[in-house]
Formats: sequence, C-alpha cells, structure tokens
Amino acid sequence: MIGFVVVSHSEPLAQAAVDLAMQMIHGEAPPVRVAAGADGGFGTDAAAIAAAIDDLADTDGVLILTDLGSAVLSSELALELRESTQPVVISGGPFVEGATASIVRAATGGTLADVAAEAAGALAAKQPHGGAAEGDGGGAEGDEGAPAAAEASAPGAEAVEREVTVVNPVGLHSRPASLIVKAATGFDAVPTITDVTTGKGPARADSMIALLALGATQGHVLRVRAEGPDASAAVDAIADLVEDGFGEGE
Repeated sequence: MIGFVVVSHSEPLAQAAVDLAMQMIHGEAPPVRVAAGADGGFGTDAAAIAAAIDDLADTDGVLILTDLGSAVLSSELALELRESTQPVVISGGPFVEGATASIVRAATGGTLADVAAEAAGALAAKQPHGGAAEGDGGGAEGDEGAPAAAEASAPGAEAVEREVTVVNPVGLHSRPASLIVKAATGFDAVPTITDVTTGKGPARADSMIALLALGATQGHVLRVRAEGPDASAAVDAIADLVEDGFGEGE
C-alpha cells in the first residue's frame, strides 16, 4: 500500500487534514505520518520529513502532501537526507482536498501514480457545477488534471449499463463518493458513471475527484456502466449503493 507524509507549517492543521481524510475511509487505512511544525512551533523541518519517509520504508511508495511552497523546499531537501529507497513523489496539489482524495484512492489499492494523480487534480471537484463550460466531462482530460474517464475496452468486451436515481438528500458528496470508490475496486471491470440529467461524465468510479466533479444531486439520473468479465457485478454493486441512498436517511 502507498504511504503518506503530510508536511505542514502547523501541526494542528496537518492533523485536521488527516482526520478529515480518515473519515472517508471504509476499511483499512493507508499509513500516514505527519511532519509538521519546527521545534514545536511554526515551520517545517527537513530532517523530520526524512525520518517520516524512512518510517514508511516498507510501503510501495510515498506521496508527500505539502501546505505551502517552503514545505515543498523542505521536502526536496528531505529526499537528499533520507536513507530509505522506496519511490517518493512530492504532490503539488491542494493540501486538504489532495489529502482526502489521494488517501481514499490509496485505501482501495491505488498505485503511487494513481494517488498522485488524485491529489494533483483535487481542485476539479470544487469548480462551480452550475457554471461549467459546455462539454465539461466531469473529470475528463480538460478539467485541470482531474483523472480522465476510462476508455472503451478492447473490441468484444461485454458492456453492462444500469440507470439509477440519486435519492439521498445531499446527493453525491464526499462520503457517498468514497463509498463508490470502495465498491468499484476488486472487480475485473472498468466502471464509469455518467450524470444523464446534466450530461456530465463519464467519470471513473474509482476516482473520488472525478465523481465529485459530476455534481450529482438528489433526483439526478446516473448511468453506471462497466466492461469486462465482472461488469455485471461491478454495475450492481455501485447501482445498489445509489438506490439505497448510501445509507443516508431523510
């Protein structure tokens, strides 16, 4: 699993960002280390960051999340000080949104490239849903680095589709999106979701940011589609979640 080092000038800020991300985890959480503050105060410490990276030496890779520009500089210096050799990426994505999206993706088995892409494109979900430009794909290539929807499978692949209506009052917000990401993993299939009501999508069902960028609210009709040997099971797992309202009452 991918590990994370959260680098902030403020320890309370870093801990709050991690706590928010962990609220979205359903199952085993990825390992996260906080390297925040300098000498108990405000600032960053390259040696502390290096130690946090080394503490994650047995992971498949480490994503460093930073709050301000000088935190990036300290993280770059930490790469020269560390003793471990696992691959490390310093994210340039937004701090809070990037932490939530990438940690959720890592919890479902995402690679270092997957979680780095989630962090980098995390601002896409904050774009005004009502003012999106015509042709906005809700996570397609033009959305400031948001993960693109999966392309069609090879000829001959069996496709399964099912349309469901969003019934929970708040719609496809962070918690339901994280549940869909979890439901979309573990299948030999490529699930995507399109908001039929607005025409946005398709969005990859394993990307929290792409799902949030759809902006689907109560009453919207979603088309769940998948291709591959497990297409039917993948579509049913996601569609059932939507129809159940993600367990959220009125």
